[in-house]
Amino acid sequence: MHGVLVLDKPPGMSSAAAVEHVKRALGAARAGHGGTLDPIATGVLPVCIDAATKLAPYLLADDKAYEAEGLFGIETDTLDRGGRVLREAPVEVTEAALRAAIAKRIGEQEQIPPMFSALKHEGKRLYHLARAGEEVERAPRKIRIDTLELVMFEPPKFAIRIACSKGTYVRTIVADLGTDVGCGAHMTQLRRTSSGRFSLAQAVTLAQLDQPDLARHIIPLPEVTGLPSLTVPAAMHKHAMSGVQFAIEAWGELPEKAERFQLLDERGRLMAVIHFEAGRTIYDRVFPEVAGT
Repeated sequence: MHGVLVLDKPPGMSSAAAVEHVKRALGAARAGHGGTLDPIATGVLPVCIDAATKLAPYLLADDKAYEAEGLFGIETDTLDRGGRVLREAPVEVTEAALRAAIAKRIGEQEQIPPMFSALKHEGKRLYHLARAGEEVERAPRKIRIDTLELVMFEPPKFAIRIACSKGTYVRTIVADLGTDVGCGAHMTQLRRTSSGRFSLAQAVTLAQLDQPDLARHIIPLPEVTGLPSLTVPAAMHKHAMSGVQFAIEAWGELPEKAERFQLLDERGRLMAVIHFEAGRTIYDRVFPEVAGT
């Protein structure tokens, strides 16, 4: 049961609720997601099952891709259609102006997280403060936008396709584009099309969770990590699972650019995720429940 099931999250449901649906359907002991989607958003939600929950921090760090729709002329406090209208303005936007604004948003940059977000300020969620009418200063965060494309322009509606780093708020991008062209905007639809190694092609819907062969959609742990593999001889299993140090030379030739590796037993089961530091083996995650000792 250990692995990741990619869910095509429906609209109107929190990521936590979606995870609970998957957990119950599989009868899993543990489950968690690899990157939150807002309730209005749909698309790729990697759900980590049992031992795969140990890999969730790596999935959270993955790059993401989205398709989003926006509406010019209306700004909301949440930056999306679920918020309270703050300002309205006439829409006099040309496609050329929008494309110019989009071009300026590509690359590394800083983004101020929205007040309606799950980030914390002095131990409190920002969205709790926002709902109470409070606004606090938020430190800008570094993000990266690799691609930003205009895929539909039918004023006052428009749609974009974006590939970006973790922590990027797409509704902020939509709102910023509205500011750039002088009439404001808010996000009306958001669909995540990929998250790291996972895509919509692998996803199952909420309705498909009732299928008796649901387990066949679970992606096994070695495929989840995507890391270079090192096979541990049977005689060394107990040592490896106990965190015993090995000389780097014991693993043979290693890919030069790889930062981390996965240790597999001779049956291809995940034993640990490791990296080397100053000639030592650092065990980042160990999976005794998968490979045993």
